[in-house]
Amino acid sequence: MLEQETASPSALERNLIERVCVGDVLARSADLHPDRVAIVDGPRRLRYADFDRQVDRLGHALLGLGLARQDVVAVMARNSIELLLSYFACARAGLVCAPVNLGLRPAEIAWCLRDAGARVLIVEAALSDTARSVLAEAIPSLAHRFQTGDEFDALIASASPEPLEVEIGDRDVVQLLYTSGTTSTPKGVLTSHLAVTMAGLSGALPLHGGPGYTALVALPLFHCAMLNGTVLPLMILGGTLVLTQGFEPRQAATLIESEGVHLMVLLPMMYGLLLADPALRRRSFPTMRRAMYAMAPMPHERLADIHAMFPNADVVLASGQTEFTPATCMQRPEHQWSKSATWGTATAMTRVAVMDEQGRLLPRGQSGELVYRGPQVMNGYLNMPDESLACLRHGWFHSGDVARIDEDGAIWFEDRFKDVIKTGGENVASVEVERCLMAHPEVAEAAVVGLPHPHWGEAITGVVVRRPGSGLDEATLMAHCGVRLAGFKAPKAIVFVAEFPRTGTGKLQKHLIRDQHKDCYQP
Repeated sequence: MLEQETASPSALERNLIERVCVGDVLARSADLHPDRVAIVDGPRRLRYADFDRQVDRLGHALLGLGLARQDVVAVMARNSIELLLSYFACARAGLVCAPVNLGLRPAEIAWCLRDAGARVLIVEAALSDTARSVLAEAIPSLAHRFQTGDEFDALIASASPEPLEVEIGDRDVVQLLYTSGTTSTPKGVLTSHLAVTMAGLSGALPLHGGPGYTALVALPLFHCAMLNGTVLPLMILGGTLVLTQGFEPRQAATLIESEGVHLMVLLPMMYGLLLADPALRRRSFPTMRRAMYAMAPMPHERLADIHAMFPNADVVLASGQTEFTPATCMQRPEHQWSKSATWGTATAMTRVAVMDEQGRLLPRGQSGELVYRGPQVMNGYLNMPDESLACLRHGWFHSGDVARIDEDGAIWFEDRFKDVIKTGGENVASVEVERCLMAHPEVAEAAVVGLPHPHWGEAITGVVVRRPGSGLDEATLMAHCGVRLAGFKAPKAIVFVAEFPRTGTGKLQKHLIRDQHKDCYQP
């Protein structure tokens, strides 16, 4: 019997078989769980099968506009079905999705769109006034603008329902997120399909979840903690995303109960709002399995209150940065009390080490710069080749964080290099002083900065938000620090403020705090 000749697969066929593509994550879950709810957005519920079909249609529609491979589609929207449809459609079409940071001013958004060379802008209808201010600036690359609602729905309906199949490289860019700009102009971070997918798999592993695992998505989706650290793991599991447009404690509590939420990621200040609400403080929510927090450790007293509110949940800190798709570090459940002040240990696909200024790796217990290796590293900064190379020295990604790693692999963050205070010839980690201030029961939030001083060079200064109703004064808080810190580490002054300047993702803007109080010690 003669052997039949087998035709070699085309380049596209081979690509479809073996590639890593974020758009394929959704397709797999739609195959397995077509009738499960993927997204809850207010009264709207979108099943996996319908989500998958609409992503194909929108991808076809975007390519039908004449967009080329790796063109940028910007999305200016709060947490919504439309934002996630746009993200996965871009992923499947080989385009780059750039969710807009809504915490930026219109002129800053316009700068990002110009920097990105955005070809399409999709705008939430409720943000149309802001969009008009953005578009008052010149954005030469922008060719198309669509508003959610009838216009966006018509765009989807106009396109083919056939599966969208185009060649996509593992290291092709899938997303363009701009860093928060806490110290300078935002940097555009180019992240690949491989990076996002591997980060999603790493994030899914510790959840011990499956189809129906439900997450409350309260932080903005233009931030990597939600987009990569929550959405992708849940999509991999066949879980459900419950979206909110901002955080309101009683709304969150209602959704946790009504939707049976298992996972949420909040900032410490958001947990504070939950615990301070008189209608919620004595309630418990037994469905929660994992109450995660980001940005900074919390004192044991606050953690105890959170555990009481979520009695069946592990309360753990996760950390990461846009340039090294999060999470890179996460507390293990057995460390949530004993090592609650740490960033946790490295996630599944991440290798973490500490390096000195000469590029030598340091032994456990010694402080240096935290460096990473792993497939979830960014491709680079957009239009910034020198900055891209600068953080990829000695075969490691350089985080800019000062830390040490203990015998269990737990990472003890000490400070950002730029936030180390040089006072009277000594280097002081601002985070150590912040932890001391936060240990006082009447302190809601604290930031510690070095301010110009005629004698000390930089004077350690505590900037503090009191808890509601507190009459805490400077002398009391200075005395509190005096018995807990070495003399050279104690603040030289305490400044009380009503609130802190923040980025759109909730990060403190220490450079603005320094600028606001730069004359504190001047005669």
